[in-house]
Amino acid sequence: MTDMRALTQSLTRYREPNHGRSVVEILITVVPFVLLWLLMWLSLPIGYGLYLLLAIPASGFLVRLFMIQHDCGHGSFFRHRLLNDWLGRVIGVFTLTPYDYWRHAHGIHHATSGNLDLRGIGDIDTLTVREYLALSRWRRFGYRLYRHPIIMFGIGPTYLFILRHRLPFGLTKEGWGPWVSTMATNGAIALVVAALMWRIGVWPFLLVHVPITIVGGAIGVWLFYVQHQFEHTVWSESRDWSFPTAALYGSSHYDLPCVLRWFTANIGVHHVHHLCSRIPFYRLPLALRHHPDLANVGRLTLRQSLACVRLVLWDETARRLITFRELRTRYGTGAPAPAAARPHAL
Repeated sequence: MTDMRALTQSLTRYREPNHGRSVVEILITVVPFVLLWLLMWLSLPIGYGLYLLLAIPASGFLVRLFMIQHDCGHGSFFRHRLLNDWLGRVIGVFTLTPYDYWRHAHGIHHATSGNLDLRGIGDIDTLTVREYLALSRWRRFGYRLYRHPIIMFGIGPTYLFILRHRLPFGLTKEGWGPWVSTMATNGAIALVVAALMWRIGVWPFLLVHVPITIVGGAIGVWLFYVQHQFEHTVWSESRDWSFPTAALYGSSHYDLPCVLRWFTANIGVHHVHHLCSRIPFYRLPLALRHHPDLANVGRLTLRQSLACVRLVLWDETARRLITFRELRTRYGTGAPAPAAARPHAL
């Protein structure tokens, strides 16, 4: 049995950021991204082969840039909040993510992850078996459509980063703060886009930046999905919910190959990150090495993670995520909704 209090206290030793290392991480991310962006533009007259090939690493660096923004949101990239916040806001212009709005929603995600009673902000919509069976046929179809891989990892990321992030949906009760942040980011994005379009042309800009955004967005959504949507994740109602337990066992250890770990800024060490979100991403591997017992907690390899796509419903009885096929096997297609069902708003 893991001593959560002792483990959490032990992990606090890794929270102190190294400013020199943080600056280097920015440089080795931003400079290659800009160079690849320019190379994609310059390669347009040559042909689409090289151009499309360059889009893949460029998207990887955009993902890494988002991960730096992510650390800024947790106050872990620099010691001073103002440095974190302003760097996060600047990066948000290029990741199309309004920093203050996203930071607030992501904070809610960390505070409520794995809590069945507090779903809906900063997470992937996940229904329980009871809730799904209580839905009408059309709402079941809507949930199936939402969970389809083409929607989840294709159309969904494009909608999220290009359209949904333009307005602070879900935080309208938080006052003017999210609106000011979002509109300021939108204004900065408009200025940068207008300047680049004026300099290189409308179509060249769109041909370069849109593929990078779509591919980078799809990678980002996939990472977020796998970090919590794996078979033996943890969900519970508020009365049984515990932050340390949900953080450690409800988040995966996505054990990626070395190159992918670098591009994703070690975000795969997600169970440690959730347990102590103030650890800078470049210190997460050290924390894991010093706590080898955590290496196999929620561990997923790249190959194993592909099966997570089919996991769509939380089975309250089995205490794990199941597929639609398992639902049919266990409950049948026409199973009545249990009396205790409490439909969750989609």
